[in-house]
Amino acid sequence: MRQFEGPASPGSTTPVATAASESGTSAPAGSGDSGSGHMATTTMLMAKAAKGMGNMVTDDKGMTLYRYDKDQPTPSKWTCAGECTKTWMPVVVQDSVQTMGVEKSLLGTVHRDGMKQLTLGGWPLYRYMGDTKAGQMNGQGKGEVWYAVTPSGKKSTMAS
Repeated sequence: MRQFEGPASPGSTTPVATAASESGTSAPAGSGDSGSGHMATTTMLMAKAAKGMGNMVTDDKGMTLYRYDKDQPTPSKWTCAGECTKTWMPVVVQDSVQTMGVEKSLLGTVHRDGMKQLTLGGWPLYRYMGDTKAGQMNGQGKGEVWYAVTPSGKKSTMAS
């Protein structure tokens, strides 16, 4: 297991493994309500084999993590806000995250209402409310914009 830390300053994208930061937009202009009451926290990212899907990334509870095609990776920017976060909970972290099978250099954070939303390959990460047990991937392909994230930060394009 690897453990790493890194600061995140408001309005910047910060790799978790380094102290370097890039100037970036942390929220869409005029987004207003971020739905900050609907967050998921984690202390670990793990690569898990999913039947017929290859390796997917899960949190410390074994819950599948997703990325949203309407977000952007460079610079990291989230667009799921308000009502969206009631279904798709942003994954926030405190100070450190451990990894198993996920390359630490691909992790980072993006500022979200004073918290740090975890990113993988630049993409902000989310948990789906429709996944009620570890290993479920009920959010895969939802609306043709939500996809389970692979350990390299790519989206899984396989059907669930």
